Amino acid sequence: MKIYGDINSGNCLKVKWVCDRLALPYIWVAIDTLKQETRTPEFLKLNSAGQVPAVAFDDGRMLAQSNAIIRYLARGSDLIPANAFAEAKMDEWLFWEQYSHEPYIAVCRFQMLYLGKPASDLDPDKVRRGHAALTRMEHQLAVTPFFVGDAVSLADVSLLAYTRVAHEGGFDLGDYPSVRRWIGATEKVLGLAPAR
Repeated sequence: MKIYGDINSGNCLKVKWVCDRLALPYIWVAIDTLKQETRTPEFLKLNSAGQVPAVAFDDGRMLAQSNAIIRYLARGSDLIPANAFAEAKMDEWLFWEQYSHEPYIAVCRFQMLYLGKPASDLDPDKVRRGHAALTRMEHQLAVTPFFVGDAVSLADVSLLAYTRVAHEGGFDLGDYPSVRRWIGATEKVLGLAPAR
């Protein structure tokens, strides 16, 4: 399979990490979103939404949206809880990540890291909502080692992608000790070097 992705995108890294963790063979096709490579006619034929990641399977089928991709790739693995309710809780966190975490943590990071905005120029509402997301994560991780209990699931993979680099968006993780502990533990399980 081919993964069309930008290595600077947490959403793309989720897919790479799941493939690496599960030893799934793939070819990484580098797409530079800053150069508008997702807007070319060739790419739009692959994914009409003009977004990465996108996966092309050997039989010609395409799949987009990071959490849908990792959900499909990890079926039958230990990254999806065997218990039906725990699996639903994992999905709850996956949906929450895309709606209540990524739009704030990732967007602030993009604006600071790639657009060169100072933290003082960030939308105060995005900053507030980013801290609200980190606070919710802190509360959960003070109770459980990972988001769905004692083992890493796709919820952790998904939330790790932008949380581990939240400082690049002006979010100081110093006030979130359980989040910091979880980042280190999840990176270790996934075999990742600590984020810089």
